[in-house]
Amino acid sequence: MSAWRSEDPLIPYSKRDQPCYDGRMSSFSPRTAYWLRRASALLVVAGLAFTSIARTEGTAVLLELDGALGVATAEYIIGGIDDARERNANLIILRMDTPGGLMEPMRDIVQAILGSSVPVVTWVSPSGARADSAGTYVLLASHIAAMAPTTHLGAATPVSLMGDDNKDESKPLNPFAPPTLDDETTESEEAEEGESDAEPQPSIPGSAMNRKVMNDAIAYIRGLAEAHGRNADWAEEAVRTAATLTATEALEKNVIDLIAANQAELLAAVHGREVSVNNKPFTIDAEALIVESIKPGWRLKVLGTIATPEIAILLLMVGLYGLLFEGYNPGAIIPGVAGVICLLLAAYALQVLPVNYVGLALIIVGLALITAEAFVPSFGALGIGGIAAIIFGSIMMFDSGIPGFGISIAFITGVALVAGLFLLWLVS
Repeated sequence: MSAWRSEDPLIPYSKRDQPCYDGRMSSFSPRTAYWLRRASALLVVAGLAFTSIARTEGTAVLLELDGALGVATAEYIIGGIDDARERNANLIILRMDTPGGLMEPMRDIVQAILGSSVPVVTWVSPSGARADSAGTYVLLASHIAAMAPTTHLGAATPVSLMGDDNKDESKPLNPFAPPTLDDETTESEEAEEGESDAEPQPSIPGSAMNRKVMNDAIAYIRGLAEAHGRNADWAEEAVRTAATLTATEALEKNVIDLIAANQAELLAAVHGREVSVNNKPFTIDAEALIVESIKPGWRLKVLGTIATPEIAILLLMVGLYGLLFEGYNPGAIIPGVAGVICLLLAAYALQVLPVNYVGLALIIVGLALITAEAFVPSFGALGIGGIAAIIFGSIMMFDSGIPGFGISIAFITGVALVAGLFLLWLVS
C-alpha cells in the first residue's frame, strides 16, 4: 500500500510523495510503536524511582571542634548550626576533641545547640580524644551524646583566673580548667559542724564569689543532664570533684547515649532514636544520609590565631615597639603604622581572652622602663627592671590554668631576649 499523496498546491511538489503525519497513516510499524510505548513507560518508572530516592536521601552536616574552645570556635559552631538549618539538614554531627576552654563561648555553643531545630549529635572522636572541662557541658547539652572507644570526659570544675580566691573576692572567676584544692579547708573542720543522717555534700573551698560560681556551674550542668535524661548526679560530681569517666564507664552510668568507633557506626546507632528538639518529640532518620563537612573559613582561622595568648602578647609588644621606633625616628611612618595596627589587633585579642590586667600593666611598665633607660643614666638598672617586669607580666597575664590558653616558657624566654636586644639598641 502506498502512502497517501498530497495534492495541496501549497506544498512543494518535491515533498508531495512523502508520507503524511497527520494521523491518516503512521510512519511506524505496529511493532516499533509497541517498543516505543514500553520504553516510554520504563523511563517514567525510572524517573519516579529516582525522584523518590532523591527525596528520601537527606544530609548530615559535620562540624569539627579540635583544640581549646574559644570565641572563634564558638562562632564557627554556631554558624554551622545555622547553616545546617538553612540547608534543611536531617542531622548535625559535632565531632569533638577538646581539653576545655572559656566559659562564655561554651555557653554560646550550648544555647545554639538547645535552640537548634536540627538534632545535634556530639561525638567525642577519634580514639584517644577527650571532652574535658567546657567540652563536658557541650556534650551533655547535645540531643545525642556519643563517644568513641578509649575517649574520656569530665573535669568540669570552674576555677579562678587568678588562682587562690580566698584572699580577694574581687578577683574574676573566669573559665573551666583542672581545679585547684584549697589547702586551708580540711574535712576535719567540716566534720566539727555536726553529724547528719544524710550524706554531706563536699564543701566548696574559697570565697563567697568562688562558691557562687561553683554553685552556678553545678546548677547549669545538672540542668543540661536532666534535659536529656542523663545522670545529673555524676554531672554534679564532674563539677564538684573534677570527676572523669572513660567512654565505657560513661555509657554504664547513663552519662552518654552510645559508643561508636566510626562515622558509619554512629549513623547506624542514631537512626530511629527519638529525641526532644525544642520540647517536641523528634525521630532521627539517619538512613542513607550524605555527610557534608563544613570547615571554618579564612576569617575564623585568622581570628582564632589572633585570639591566642602568645599571639596577643606578640602583637602587643610589636605594637608598642613600633610606636617607640616611630618616636625615635619621626617621619619613618612604617613603624608607626605597623605599631597602631598591631595594637588594635592586640586589643581585639585581649577583649576576648581571660586577661589578668596586672600582668598587662607589668608589660607596659617594663617597656616604659626600658625606654627611660635611654634618657636617664641608671647604669642599666631601669632596663634590667623593665626586662624583669616584662617577664613577670608575660607569666601573669594569662596564668589561668585553662588548657590551650597558657604561655610556654620558651615563648617568655624569647620575649625577654627581644626586650634585651631592644634595650641594647636604645643604649647604643
